[in-house]
Amino acid sequence: MKKILFRKLLIDYFSFFLIALLGSSIIVWVFQAVNFLDIMIEDGRDYTIYINYSLLNFPKILSRLYPFVLFFSIFHITSKFEYNNELLILWNFGVNKIELINFIFRFSLILMIVQIIFSSLIIPKTQDLARSFLRSSTVNFFGNFIKPQRFNDTIKDVTIYSERKDNEGNLFNLYLKKQIDQNNFQITYAKKGIFKEFNNTPVLVLFDGATITGKNDKITNFSFSKSDFPLNNFNSNSITYKKTQELSSIKLLKCLQLLNSKKKVSEKKIENCSKENLRNIYKELYKRFLIPFYIPLLVLIPFLLILSSKESSNYSKLKIITFLIGLFFIIFSETTVKIISIIYFKNLLISLIPFLLLIFLYLLFFKKTHFKHSN
Repeated sequence: MKKILFRKLLIDYFSFFLIALLGSSIIVWVFQAVNFLDIMIEDGRDYTIYINYSLLNFPKILSRLYPFVLFFSIFHITSKFEYNNELLILWNFGVNKIELINFIFRFSLILMIVQIIFSSLIIPKTQDLARSFLRSSTVNFFGNFIKPQRFNDTIKDVTIYSERKDNEGNLFNLYLKKQIDQNNFQITYAKKGIFKEFNNTPVLVLFDGATITGKNDKITNFSFSKSDFPLNNFNSNSITYKKTQELSSIKLLKCLQLLNSKKKVSEKKIENCSKENLRNIYKELYKRFLIPFYIPLLVLIPFLLILSSKESSNYSKLKIITFLIGLFFIIFSETTVKIISIIYFKNLLISLIPFLLLIFLYLLFFKKTHFKHSN
């Protein structure tokens, strides 16, 4: 009978959590997708890049919302069970409160492993894949990223400014700066310009202007009534290297091993693997493998409610305090990332916090339930 009751309890908790997580993640994803759309339009990217990039960011949203939605779901369902006297069925069938705590704790370990899989395997892979679409893409819609009265630097080494743009796409009073290299440059002024394509090559056609060229400390200039400014040989300003959070966990661990062994690390072998980036590597590994250990703590905190009867005059205060404790540890777990450093012993102490808190909470449950059971 206990197994049936525990199974029913687990289904109620897990189904509510799953629905809440998916629902909230989709809402956040939609808002984020709208922001991505604005960025993609400004950069002149193809819509397929936008769709792939947006979809590949969904696992990251799931993982970020996972701790809060999990805590809120357990807290809400436990409060509902307590309010409707449904937990009395467990107690009447001889289930001890510590048995329920042990069952929920085992369940929380599974949820913790799921979060570790997400944070250490799935998210780095999807983030790298999403970024790879940007790295390999080109600017396709050149007319989109030119915003009037703004310096547009989407294209690498090229800055374009336009005072005005009409409904037909004509640009007026243009300024273009092309940085050839550190000492050489080209500046072009034009009264009018428009984007066109010739043989699949994007070209900015300029009218009535002048070009100033600086080369080897010499300045030359010429005027024109019409001039073509081809854009096919330029790249975008998007980040082309892998960020630390996009590296696989295996590469990060290998990098850490190499840095600790004081061997010379080739940047080509593992990107961002350097002593200057050591703190970020520690922080990333901490986020992936140790923050998920707060999951069992967040799952057990709502069960502080079962230590007191809803008939108690302090029960309302207990609910508020319990919710605030859970909220505090969600925020605390995220802020501990900021105090991760390159000092191994300090990082070790920070890493022990969730384990110590979990032991303290379990001992509290054991003491309270054992005391009441003895009485």
